[in-house]
Parts: sequence; structure tokens; C-alpha cells
Amino acid sequence: MSLISQNAVQKRCLRKSEADNGNDEDIGSPTSIDAEVGKEAKLKNHNKERKKKKTKLLESQQNKEEEEMRQLESSLFGSLYAPLEFGTEVGAAVAPDRDAPLFFTDRSAGGGMDYFPTYEEDMAHEDEEDMVGIKRRKPVWVDEEEEMTEVDIVKVPRLRKLRKEEDEHLISGKEYEARLRGQHAKLNPFTGWADMDQKTSLPAASDGESDDEGCVDDILRNNDELVAKDTVKLLPGMLEFSRLVDANIQDPSSGPINSVQFHRNGQLMLAAGLDKHLRFFQIDGKRNPKIQSIFIGDCPVHKASFLPDGSEVILSGRRKFFYSFDLVNAAVSKIGPLTGREEKSLESFEISPDSRTIAFVGNEGYILLISAKTKQLITTLKMNGSVRSLAFADGGNQLLSSGGDGHVYHWDLGTRKCIHKATDDGSLAGLSLCTSRDSSLFATGSSSGIVNVYKRDDFLGGKRKPMKTIENLTTDIGEMKFNHDAQILAISSRKERNGMRLVHVPSFSVFQNWPGPRFSLHYPRCLDFSPGSGFLSVGHAGGKVLLYKLHHYENA
Repeated sequence: MSLISQNAVQKRCLRKSEADNGNDEDIGSPTSIDAEVGKEAKLKNHNKERKKKKTKLLESQQNKEEEEMRQLESSLFGSLYAPLEFGTEVGAAVAPDRDAPLFFTDRSAGGGMDYFPTYEEDMAHEDEEDMVGIKRRKPVWVDEEEEMTEVDIVKVPRLRKLRKEEDEHLISGKEYEARLRGQHAKLNPFTGWADMDQKTSLPAASDGESDDEGCVDDILRNNDELVAKDTVKLLPGMLEFSRLVDANIQDPSSGPINSVQFHRNGQLMLAAGLDKHLRFFQIDGKRNPKIQSIFIGDCPVHKASFLPDGSEVILSGRRKFFYSFDLVNAAVSKIGPLTGREEKSLESFEISPDSRTIAFVGNEGYILLISAKTKQLITTLKMNGSVRSLAFADGGNQLLSSGGDGHVYHWDLGTRKCIHKATDDGSLAGLSLCTSRDSSLFATGSSSGIVNVYKRDDFLGGKRKPMKTIENLTTDIGEMKFNHDAQILAISSRKERNGMRLVHVPSFSVFQNWPGPRFSLHYPRCLDFSPGSGFLSVGHAGGKVLLYKLHHYENA
């Protein structure tokens, strides 16, 4: 390449570099900065205008929607947002006078006379005739196969509860329907005042108000249920019951429970044991609140019992004295030792149903009769063997006793003499006795776990064989009790876990589902039925009082 061409190329490069340097200087100049600031301001103004347009558009749409909603509400509910004022609407009347009445009675239908057909006798008779007509209506459709169908209520286990007799098997379809309805009515009771067929007649009296008040007072004076239900026979096999909250859940005992008993009102229950406490609970099956607790410092309680009249509680233990707790005055009294007696333990006793006599088990076959009123010794009765158990009969006029010689003694408390003595079948030593409420039955329990049930009249007449011998327990029978209608006999043993059975007395069979696989009775030591057999309480060695609801019985 020539020198001339090389110089030309160098000049071009120099010019290009100078041009580039000039452009860089222009970028950093004040004129370029002002141009950029102006562009940014324009962009901001443009964005603000766009935002304003959007907000205006949204506001207009919202106003439009609100206006449409107002129109819709006004068309449906009237003028809500711009209510009309009196006198401003078209054809408005004169504003009403404030002193004018707010309403009037239209008597035009009755020709200007007071005519209220609702309270007239004619309308009442018409309503009664209409109701009678409705009740006499025939069913729309009748299934002819119901009378031809037979249902086996023994084959299906859940239908066995529909039996009225133990050996009943087949019933007609119509009878099956009726019993299902009856079972539903039993499980879902209705209020008696809602029954239209039930007609109650109140006694007529001259002074209506005073008689009405008297009727109300008579109802409120007692705690009986207003709607009484017919009693039904308890069927054997399965017992309908449910476990409730423990009776002493609010204050469990720290030692074994030796006594539980319901008060005659069915709501109050006592529990006492070796922790030297006497506790009272109000039984409702839900909370069972504690009412009172009494500490007896020098006497672990082996037995506590209400007087049948409900005024006092008698407590005793392995001491030569016993205690009386007055429920009315809330006072505890210590009685004893008994004059002329050397008994070191008065732990076992029974109270007569008439609340007049307390019979204590004494030493060497002696029975001590104490006056429940004065708490003084009246007299003593003497058996040949040792005394182990007592039970009153015939309303407190007679006393049954048994003991180490295996005999059952009947005492007449009027003459204070033994009127009958006979051997308890198969018993070597009698440990427990109990009688039914009407004294027609009595049961004996022995050390071998055998329970004999006798009919008392037959036993006094010379019949030695028991009605039934129950052999479901194999250890000492500690506690036995009939319920109020003598359909259930409860037997228990302290030495056997879950050692308690409920016997269906009419069939002398044990209920198969008691106590059930889910419930444990621990080692039961005492038991009691409520006055109406609605509740069953069981005290055990763990310090708890178990509470059960027996569904067959409506009243507590």
C-alpha cells in the first residue's frame, strides 16, 4: 500500500474518534438533562390521568349498580330510600288526629251487635262434631296380608322384648304392629296433657278460685309424677339398664364403701365406709351433687341406714356404742355403751319398717332390741346358736334371724317369743337374710354361696323345701335385697370380683347381661334399690358408688 493511502485512512480514523467524543459531551450537557426531566413529568401526568379515568369509571359503575339495587328493592318492598310523607302524596288525606283511637271493632258482620262466634256454644258443638267425624274416619288403605302374616318374636333377639308371656312365639301381623307402636310409645313418652282423648274432671265448688288453689297445692305438696304409667311385668333373660355417673363422683371415698341407701324421697342417698365419713348426695343421674359430709372420728362405719320415716340416720361400727344423726336438726348423738351389756361390737343391725325398733346383733346368740325414739334397750331375744343376720317382716311386728346353727327363727315382737324355727335347706351357717316389702317372700344366704328363696306362709306352715335354690355364686353371701315389687332379687359376695347377680324372681333365672363385659363391679360390698327401683346403686371396695338406671321402672 502507498503512503498516500495510509495517510488517508489515518485521517478517517481521527475524524471518527472526534465525532464520538463530541457526542459524549452532548449527553452530559444541561440541555440533555432538561429534556429527560420533561419526559418524566409527562409520563407522571399521563399516569395520573389514567388513574383518574379508572376511578371515575369504577364510581360510575358502582353508582349505577346501587341505583339498580334501589330500584329493585323499591319495586319489591316499596319506597325505602325516599319514604312518602303524609300529605305530600297524590290524593293524600288530612293528617290523622293524635287523640283518635288507634283501632276499632268492625261489628258490621253482626248487625251492629257484639258477635263473637268463637265463644258461642253452637260453634263449640260444631267443632266437637267435626273432631268426632275426623276420629271416625276409616283408613284410606288396609293391608289384607297383615292378618294372615305371622311373626316369630323369639327367633330375632331384638324382638324378644315384645313378648307378654315367656312362652309366647308367634303373633299376627296386626298384633305385631300394635306392640311395635306400644314399644315406641314406651321409649318415647308423651305428655299426658296433650292427649285429646283424656278427659279430666275437676270437682265443682262454690268458690272457684279457692278450689283451684287447693288443687295446685295438693299437686305441689308431693313429688309424685303427674303422669302415671301402667305397670308391666318384667321379662326374664335380658335386663334393660344403663350405667350413669357414679353417685359419689363429687367426693369419692378413700376407703371401702360399706353402706349405701336411698332416702324415701328417692333423691337423697347416703354413702358411708371405713374412711369414717358419712356423705349425702342428691341423685339426678347427671351430676349427683354432694349435699353434706360428716366425719365420725372414732368410728369407722360398718353400717349406716335411714330410719324408714326419713328423720334420722343410724351409724355403727366395731365399737360398743353407735351414733344417730338427726337430719332435721343436723345434730350427731353418741349412744352407748348399752346398760347391762358387754358387746364390744354393734356393727350389724336392722331397723323395723315402722321406725320404732332397732335390732342389733349381739354376742352368744342374743338379739338386742333398742327403741328408735329413746335409744334405750327394750329387751333381748336369745337364739341357740350365734346370730349372723336379721330381717323384719309383717310391718315390723315380726323378726327373722339366722346364724351359726343353720336355722331360721321367726319372732313375734308383741309377745317377744319365738313362734317358728326351721332348718334352712342345705345351709350350715346363715350369713344373710332379706324379706320382700310385702313380707310374702324371704331369702337366705349361706357361707357356701347358696341362696334359698322361700314363700313365708308356706315356710311357717311346715314346708321346708325352698321355692328355688340359686347357685350362681360360690363364696360368702354378704348382701341381698328385693326391689320394691319383688321382681328382682340382688345378691352379692364381697370375696368375689364382679360377685353380684340380679335374679328375675318370677322365673328364678339370672339376668344374662348383668353386669356386662364393659362394666366392672370391682368387689361389691353393699347395694340398694331406690324406692321406685328406677336406680340401683352398688358400693365397692375401691371407694366408689356405681349408679345404674333400670329402664323398666319409670319412677326413682
